[in-house]
Amino acid sequence: MSFDTPAANKKFAEKHGFTFPLLCDTEHTMGVAYGAADDTSARSARRVGVVIGPDGKVKHWFPKVDARAFPEEALELL
Repeated sequence: MSFDTPAANKKFAEKHGFTFPLLCDTEHTMGVAYGAADDTSARSARRVGVVIGPDGKVKHWFPKVDARAFPEEALELL
């Protein structure tokens, strides 16, 4: 999830060969809700990690993650 526009995220995804869409939070509300920003005026989101269970509830929250390593770390939790 990022605060970038859908067009900017699409360009980023294409550049890096992602085969899935990236989530956009242009209003910054999800970023605030998940602790990636302190308020909706934040210019960018912090890199936090959130693992959400099948029931839709947050199972694990990480205050700082390495974006390259986190997917594998999250999979280990599942």
